[in-house]
This record gives sequence, structure tokens and C-alpha cells, in this order.
Amino acid sequence: RVLWWQMNEASIQAPAIRQQAQTSFMGAARRMSQPQRASLSASAYPMKVLIAQNKGGGHGEIGFHLANRLADKGHQVTLLGDPATKTDALPFCMYGDLEYKGVKCVYGDVCDPATFSNLGEFDAVFDNISKNKKGCQLLADLASNWGVKNYGYVSSAGMYKPGNIFPMPETLPVKETAGQKEVEDYLDYKRLPWTSFRPQYIYGPLTNKRDYLDYFFDRVIRGAPVPVAGSGQQLITLTHADDVAGMLATVIDAGYNAHGQVFNCATDQLISVDNLIALCSKIAGVETPPIVHYDPKKVKLEKKAFPYRDSHFFVAPDKAKALLGFRCEYDLEQELTGYFQGYLSSGKHEKPMTFPIDEEILAQTGTFARSY
Repeated sequence: RVLWWQMNEASIQAPAIRQQAQTSFMGAARRMSQPQRASLSASAYPMKVLIAQNKGGGHGEIGFHLANRLADKGHQVTLLGDPATKTDALPFCMYGDLEYKGVKCVYGDVCDPATFSNLGEFDAVFDNISKNKKGCQLLADLASNWGVKNYGYVSSAGMYKPGNIFPMPETLPVKETAGQKEVEDYLDYKRLPWTSFRPQYIYGPLTNKRDYLDYFFDRVIRGAPVPVAGSGQQLITLTHADDVAGMLATVIDAGYNAHGQVFNCATDQLISVDNLIALCSKIAGVETPPIVHYDPKKVKLEKKAFPYRDSHFFVAPDKAKALLGFRCEYDLEQELTGYFQGYLSSGKHEKPMTFPIDEEILAQTGTFARSY
């Protein structure tokens, strides 16, 4: 089993898994040089790889890092983006860095045959866009015709049925209504050499979904109370987008070990919500503000306010380590330090903010907010 690292007084007790970073792109810490990374696939011949990338959200940064890794390994990469993508936003505005490495970046609808008319055929496909059978059908059919050696699908750990087994194993029952299940079933029906990855709670320096961490930084730097759904002792894994990409990239060399398999995709560092707040405060150089725990079943709100579940929710990368040779490269505390620098560079710390939903929570719980 993976050894889960817990925090004490906001410091993760796991040793740093990788060397001290040399930064690239938006200050993202990279722990492996290009020659080192390339040597990992020295035995594999260059492949033509297609990455179908969604327009943003939690998975928005994955395609960037995956394309970068595969290009470093000498593969011919085409990154096909959703035509609705805001190309002036992160990480898409950084695609020029990928093109400099030889990555072909195009945009088109994966459900439209015309999109693929001039792209040619591919040896491997990574699907980071499909949410249901309808969304994947054309791409999967084409991949079958091309005779791909790998079809990697970015699914979600959110498809597991609620339970009390943690870390949640890949064998847990999933929601039959989940669109990701439709995709996995269709890939299996087509007898593709598919591999499904189920990530959760992704962060990174180029993300355009920042609420997993900004929820805390917005409040701690202003000394505002931090409402937390649940006891605050619920455990989570926050995984760097490049670690997710690193796991995806392993299927190129894994061969039959990856085919028809599902892998939970997460870091091997575990943290409680309250300790995450303490860590964010430490990195911001401020005292940890009051933390207000509340029962979301008793507090009536128009919409969900807290970015995490109110109970344990985490998976382990054990299976990927055993079958794919995957290893985590990013340390949470080190990376959050760089993330916070990006937060400051964005100017968010200087923007006037109010938290009306917080005020409602505090009022309903009988807690009085201090001024901020």
C-alpha cells in the first residue's frame, strides 16, 4: 500500500520526492530535465499522438503538460482543442511554447468528421474531452480504424458511488448514470486498447479553475473566517496537473499492462482540509484565521459554497505505481509556494472582496464574523 503522509502544524511530513525545482512556463516547478524525461522512453519508437483537449475547468491544464512531456520524449504530438476554448486564457495562451517544441496545435469539434480530414492517422489517442458516449463515439471509431496502440481516457474519480472505503480502490462500484462510464463502456465495446484514468482535485500554475486553493488564499490573506463544510478533518488529495499528465504518459511504454485497465490518478500525499488552510496561511505569511465548521445539511444555501466534499474523498496511485511504473514528482508544500506567487502576480490579493455566502453561513451557525 502507498504510505499516506499526514500534516502536522501545516507542514507535510513527506520528504520532497523530487529535486528542488528549476522553474519554467509560469514558474511551474519541474523536477525532471528534458534529457532525463526523454530517456524514460528511449526504447519506444516515436509515435504520432493525438490529444483531444477540453476548453478548461479542472482538466484544462492536463493537455498542456501531457503534450510537453510527449514532445520531450520525441513523439509527434497534435493537440486538438475545443473550438469554444478562450485562447487568451491560461493555459491555452501558452501553447506557443508547445509549438516551439514541434507540437501541432489546432482547434475543432471532435464530433465533426471534417475536423479530422487533414490531420492524418495516429498511433495513440488521449481523450481529455469526452463526457459521454456521444462525445467520444467519432473519436473512438476513428481510433479503431487507425489501429491505435493506446487510447488513454481522462475520466473522473467523482464517478464512484459514495462509500466508506478509503482510499477508494478502482474496484469500487461507479454510478451507472455517469457519462464517463458510458465512455469506458464504449471503448471496451470497440475493443480498443483503452486505459481510463480517474483523477480528483487537480491544481497547477496554469489552471483556470482556481477555487480549490483560491477559496482559502482569498480569505486567509484578509484575515476572514474560513467556512468549512464538515469537521475539517476530512482527508483529500490535491494533485498537480503535471503529475496527472505524467501518469497518462506512462501508457505509451506500458503496453499490455495498461490495456483495459482503470487507474486512480492522484498524488501520494494526503492532507486534511484544516491542515490545508494552515498550510495556505503559512505560505501567505499570516496567522491561520478562525475556521468555522458547519453541517451543510443544516445550513440552507442557494448553491454549494465549499469546493470540497464534507467527508473523506481520496484515491491512491498504488495500482499505477505497480503496473505502470508511475511515481509522483511534485511536493504539495513546494508547489503551493509557487502557486501563491502566481496568486500575488494576478493581483487578487489587492482586489476588494466580500463574502456574502460566508456571511450567510456564519449567521446560520450563530458565528459572528470579525471585520476584514
